[in-house]
Amino acid sequence: MTATTPDQSAAPATSALRCEGLSKSFGDLQAVKNVSFHIERGETYGLLGPNGAGKTTTISMVCGVLARDEGEVLVDGQSMSSGSVDVKSLIGYVPQDLAIYPDLTASENMRFFARLYGLSRNDANSRIDEVLDTIGLSDRAGDLVKTYSGGMKRRLNIGLGMLHRPKLLILDEPTVGVDPQSRNAILENVDQLSGEGMAVLYTTHYMEEAERLCDRVGIIDEGELKAEGTRRELVSLVGEHDRIQIEGAGDLEAGVAAVRDLPAVREASVAGQVISLIVNEARNTLPELLSTITGTGVQVRSIDVAEPDLEAVFLHLTGKALRD
Repeated sequence: MTATTPDQSAAPATSALRCEGLSKSFGDLQAVKNVSFHIERGETYGLLGPNGAGKTTTISMVCGVLARDEGEVLVDGQSMSSGSVDVKSLIGYVPQDLAIYPDLTASENMRFFARLYGLSRNDANSRIDEVLDTIGLSDRAGDLVKTYSGGMKRRLNIGLGMLHRPKLLILDEPTVGVDPQSRNAILENVDQLSGEGMAVLYTTHYMEEAERLCDRVGIIDEGELKAEGTRRELVSLVGEHDRIQIEGAGDLEAGVAAVRDLPAVREASVAGQVISLIVNEARNTLPELLSTITGTGVQVRSIDVAEPDLEAVFLHLTGKALRD
């Protein structure tokens, strides 16, 4: 598969989420333009784009919070509309703004939302304990939320969204405004969710979050989905390759000559005590490269691998940096 503008004909009918041709205008502003994508069960899909790109408008239509001008949304095979109560119950939505009650404890917040979700008392009790453990707030469950740090409030916000075991969890910029430690805890929580079989739609303007969490990424800008695919598929659009620098001792020219004929090697050169390589799939080919180089007697002292990132892809597709 190569990264392309999405073709929904390839999406299974039983996808956790399937969006086709979503469009939305506000007056003369077309905020979302014919956006299509799908998410499978157990998959984390990232919508990556700058503020104002159309991410929040898109997910608002997915949730049925905002009426769409055109297009269709299917959640677990069921059609979504603004009045689709049963379909909406399949979604857990975690908005950018905190949807929690600061004068209640974490447990009280969860118990309130469990009743809204229609969970039985027994199911609510066990599920609340599970979720508090997942988001790392079990030891603060009895404390008022207004005493929490910003990161703890964000984690509670996520916990409330996943409380009813949704088929699809939607996270809209969940790490905005939190400290690095809390941000890392949030990312670990999200990473765990897809491993448990939950489909996750994750919007962000942080490239590193998309690269760390997402199985596939859709790059969105000015309301249009420019391309989607795995990180590797998207990077292939740019035509860049992995770069490896190997510092060593011995006959480095002999080492370079030995690896030049390997299929993965596109360029190889020596400068001082450093061998510089441009290769395909560095992670897969590095063992063979090292074996070939050391086979000529070169002693390897250090290795540095640099892979092209989604920032380069975004610049290539839109003509601007991700945070412009």
